[in-house]
Amino acid sequence: MKITLISFDYWNYDHHIVKALNKKGIEATHIDISKFKYEYKSVLEKTKNFIFKTFLKQNIKKIKRQEFILNELNRLGKQDAILVIRPDLISLHIHHKIKTYTNNYISYIYDSCVRFPVDHLLDNIFNTIYSFDLKDVKKYNFKHITNFIYLDKQPIKKDYKYDAFIVLSPDERLTQLNSIAQQFDALNISHKFVTVSSRKPAGLYKNIEHTDKEIKTEALKQHLEDSRIVLDLVRDGHNGLSFRIFEALAYQKKIITTNTSVKKYAFYNPNNILVLDSKNPKIEADFFTTDYEILPEEIYHQFTVDHFVDTVFELK
Repeated sequence: MKITLISFDYWNYDHHIVKALNKKGIEATHIDISKFKYEYKSVLEKTKNFIFKTFLKQNIKKIKRQEFILNELNRLGKQDAILVIRPDLISLHIHHKIKTYTNNYISYIYDSCVRFPVDHLLDNIFNTIYSFDLKDVKKYNFKHITNFIYLDKQPIKKDYKYDAFIVLSPDERLTQLNSIAQQFDALNISHKFVTVSSRKPAGLYKNIEHTDKEIKTEALKQHLEDSRIVLDLVRDGHNGLSFRIFEALAYQKKIITTNTSVKKYAFYNPNNILVLDSKNPKIEADFFTTDYEILPEEIYHQFTVDHFVDTVFELK
């Protein structure tokens, strides 16, 4: 069986899908367009591209990136299934060409269609469209599936550097973050809260760190290991579960989140997960007095990458 994944794997999550397929003995290939780099041949070409982007809404880098996808598929040949993540990054006519390489063309959308519209791709382009967003599932009649646990399950630690951790880009969530940090300090709860952006945001609470450097995956994992609880603040309009939730499940850590939809999932346990009102995020001190309750294995497995590939590619 041959399967190809096409994605922009900037955060290095998607390749775990290919690894899971390979472990099942499937010939799986990843066309990672984040790795494709186009070098302008001259200053003239760069200037030409600027004009085309500005006035004609055409981008030579995007065109070359999509040619790269087709060249790779031409090399690989016919596939039993092709999965595209973030289909909005690919033009409609290119989707039609990709579809000629398989009889099972699938998409997975792990962001809100409000942020990344896909209306132009809903006219029978894909055999199946999966989405992590419950509202989009209802609105567009997508199939629902969550993001996945991509890490091996980690043993529960007894010693931590801090009680709670989060890293995020400063946006509408900054007010929530400031409020939570102030409450933590008042309750003498240790935390490592970090904002990442080119400029330090105005009004950032004094005990929240800021950096203009990207936090790499390995550093992020270390912070997760060092924390007892993972803080998850969702953007406005998000109705799906972020990878922070699944990382917390893998590390068997408690979660504090503003994502109210988390209550709808089988792993929800109020002892392990504190759901906050995004407009008035009040911290409950009692949440920090109890230990993490281990999930039953059958529930944990429902949210693994292994279960994800079995479902999306109908392997069982």
